[in-house]
Amino acid sequence: MNRPIPKLLPGLLLTASIAGLSIWLGTLPWMQAHGISALTLAIVIGIVVGNTVYGTLAPRAAAGVGFSKATLLRAGIILYGLRLTLQDIGQVGVTGVVIDALVLLSTFALSWWLGTRVLGLDRNSALLIGAGSSICGAAAVMATEPVVKGRAEQVAVAVATVVVFGTLAMFLYPLLYQWGANAGWMPLDETAFGVFTGSTVHEVAQVVAAGRAISEPAADAAVITKMVRVMMLAPFLVGLSALLARGTHAVSGERSKITIPWFAFGFIAMVAFNSLQLLPASLVALLVDLDTALLAMAMAALGLTTHVSALRQAGAKPMLLAVLLFAWLLAGGMAINLGVRALL
Repeated sequence: MNRPIPKLLPGLLLTASIAGLSIWLGTLPWMQAHGISALTLAIVIGIVVGNTVYGTLAPRAAAGVGFSKATLLRAGIILYGLRLTLQDIGQVGVTGVVIDALVLLSTFALSWWLGTRVLGLDRNSALLIGAGSSICGAAAVMATEPVVKGRAEQVAVAVATVVVFGTLAMFLYPLLYQWGANAGWMPLDETAFGVFTGSTVHEVAQVVAAGRAISEPAADAAVITKMVRVMMLAPFLVGLSALLARGTHAVSGERSKITIPWFAFGFIAMVAFNSLQLLPASLVALLVDLDTALLAMAMAALGLTTHVSALRQAGAKPMLLAVLLFAWLLAGGMAINLGVRALL
């Protein structure tokens, strides 16, 4: 990086201000009760500022905003590993890992096929929406963007689908469980339904809110299952990069370089390091807060560079794809949960 700090400072201050406001708003009881995270707030505030006053600030702030959207994002994904340990895998067992893997692969493959072959979306939009739905919401969309080389508006549309349908899931899942339990047809107990929730709901915050609305055992199982699903982000990115490079080679007949997402390996290393429990809990908590701030700055930068006109041009197809994926996560996710439990 050869950009001097003074050139980056205005944009960094802008994204940090939006991130700070988002983090504060995210601590409000109403926001927490409705599973609205700081990352969601950061992109929304960023879009508002980006489409109002940012035009006058862009000449001075663009360098720092670009740094936030790229470099700080990668640093945030690496530090995200401090939220996980390898012991998390042991808590959900083989059944939970297999369920997570099947939900991830089937949802992403369905998004790629439906988006490009049926709905006629551009490939990047289909892949980004698929990543957000199949892994861990906005963080997965942002992590996938460097691999697919998506545009800001494509990323923003994908994040919007996560916000809409993840929020819907947060209210629908507890109602679905209570309805099924009262009617006598719910085939899963509270803990098993927690695994279903963690394996199919988009964002970590949304998983927490949905699980707690059922019971503490459901919430615990949901969060652990979700964390294992998040851990699959790194191998997913490496595999997607190799797959895209292979596809380019097949079309052009020329050798295509694999875009290696090095930050994904940093994420794995951080998970492994955190599993050793060498750092005091207070320091880990501090670093997790720092990670939230870095990711919020990246989301703010994304919002600042997203134009509402570009979102309108995206049309209804991305949202239709998200609807179909949401239906699959509900019906197909339930089938996968029941099938794996029957087999294992």
